[in-house]
Amino acid sequence: MQGEITLDDTKTRIILEGVRIQNISEQAGVSSGAIYRHFASKDQLLVECFTYIDKQAAAIFEHLKFNPLIMLTDPMRTIKGLWLPYFRFWASRPDETVFYHRFRDSAFFPEYNKSRDVTYFKTFIGMVYAFKKVFPSLNQINQDLLWLHVLTSTVMYAKYVVEGTLPNTQETEDTVFQLLITGLSGYLKPNKLQKSRRK
Repeated sequence: MQGEITLDDTKTRIILEGVRIQNISEQAGVSSGAIYRHFASKDQLLVECFTYIDKQAAAIFEHLKFNPLIMLTDPMRTIKGLWLPYFRFWASRPDETVFYHRFRDSAFFPEYNKSRDVTYFKTFIGMVYAFKKVFPSLNQINQDLLWLHVLTSTVMYAKYVVEGTLPNTQETEDTVFQLLITGLSGYLKPNKLQKSRRK
């Protein structure tokens, strides 16, 4: 399958069990020495766990249909069509979601984030550029704040679902989407509309 992340079997087992950290070597069925043959440090293991999960999340967008014409006529429907599989990815992976949220919320993450490679999000980034071309008002928003709002909040709400704080229902999905998108609605005005108002 395109977008599938593959590593050697032992390393993959260590990463996946590292997400559920208790006793990594015991959980992964490998010796402590085997862990350090694959990873130089605990920090490297955590970074690779995060990156592995992040790449899986990014691969979602490679399989989605993105129709620019519908984006013009019904931008909210288009955004929901992109957002919902992302939210469901997190809501269906309890261990990964809790780990990912904690890692992003850690004191270590801001420094790591400055130099991390996110080229695996190129399909998603292409979709974002398409939106920004059609809706140039989106360029007025601080982009870091925009993605913290949408992506990080999505993971946070999914974490509440997997922990049982929120029910895993259609109503939860709809409400979370409305909360996340309300702030964007004022920026989703096509380029032509804005030009005609200036005349």
